[in-house]
Amino acid sequence: MTSAPTGRLDGTDLILTRTFDLPIAELWAELTEPDRTARWFGTWTGDGAPGATIKVQMAYEEGKPWFDMRIDACEPERRLALTGLDESGGWQVELLLSPDSTLSFVHHLTTTEGIGSIGPGWEYYLDLLAGVPSPSFDDYFPAMQPYYEALR
Repeated sequence: MTSAPTGRLDGTDLILTRTFDLPIAELWAELTEPDRTARWFGTWTGDGAPGATIKVQMAYEEGKPWFDMRIDACEPERRLALTGLDESGGWQVELLLSPDSTLSFVHHLTTTEGIGSIGPGWEYYLDLLAGVPSPSFDDYFPAMQPYYEALR
């Protein structure tokens, strides 16, 4: 399977959009419940409340590393804003839902440097969320790298 890249840049915001054939409550659960996030991104532990920092274990990265993630905003079935805190510093993402179960995934970049690897990574995770069966990361990286580099 070869996926087509879908991301776009708005300033330094990388935006990827997917529409799901799920009720909005089910999509929200896929984005927020640890047993469900484990299927497409990774599980998490802690107090899932705004202002809290949770521990996230990435399911598809080498070594399945853990990192901290702060919940900046949580507006059920509408908006989830998070700041990832890892060895490379902090990075911010925002998941915006519309009533028709469209997800706009926004990675607020500080620079577009490295977008050639960031974009394909998010494409991979969002396809896992969408239920694409056993995608190969090789279909995303380096395959999508030229598309994302051209966005700069």
